Amino acid sequence: MLNTIKPKVTLVGAGPGDPDLLTLKGAKALAEANVVLYDALANEEILAYAPKNAIKIFVGKKIGNHAYTQDQINQLIVDNALTYGSVVRLKGGDPFIFGRGSEEIEFIESFGIETLVVPGISSVVAVPASLGISITKRGVSESFWAITGTTSDRKLSEDVALAAQSSATVVILMGMHKLPQIIHLFQKEDKGDLPVAIIQNGTTLEEKTGVGTVNSILEIVKEKQLSSPAIIVLGEVVRESNKLKGFYEEFLSKEIIR
Repeated sequence: MLNTIKPKVTLVGAGPGDPDLLTLKGAKALAEANVVLYDALANEEILAYAPKNAIKIFVGKKIGNHAYTQDQINQLIVDNALTYGSVVRLKGGDPFIFGRGSEEIEFIESFGIETLVVPGISSVVAVPASLGISITKRGVSESFWAITGTTSDRKLSEDVALAAQSSATVVILMGMHKLPQIIHLFQKEDKGDLPVAIIQNGTTLEEKTGVGTVNSILEIVKEKQLSSPAIIVLGEVVRESNKLKGFYEEFLSKEIIR
């Protein structure tokens, strides 16, 4: 008897954390999945959109705790597609922004398997926006950098030093373990008073926020016990947020008194 299973893999962006920020197209793809392989940053509530009998496999990576290597994940996707047909690869944020989506697509297509991509709402813009931070604003910031704080060889991205020299907003993902180095680079550019916001678990019920300046943020992180996963936003647009204006007005008044 001929095998009638038609393998197909859909990469779905799960959004920044709030399950309501999954796209309609992403929900529809999940509803047709026989297998879902999901990341650590994909909210597990989203799995409810998949059929109850769908196989759900956690393949998340956290520092010091990798359920699978990337090569193993690639092979799992292919094996499940060939065995069960429709596979959804659910990735936090958007699959193509620091998500290795293109690497997975290349591997899957090398087996002749059909692939589709459902873009997700990236935490790069959504998490700052949830605090009223517009990462570009007329007259304040004409552009923004989106940088991974930690490269594949576990080093700080060289782009951070270049970004520190610009007037653009800088948004850094996966940078909390390199925060002292990041802050040092901005201080070298005489930007100690530049506003900074750090948002941990943004858009979720576990969200924690610390706001300050380049010179004060390390102490604030320690005080509020902020850690990964978090978004680091550096730029004057942080001060422009209506939700954060009160803090910066109070901060500036204290500086004047000193």
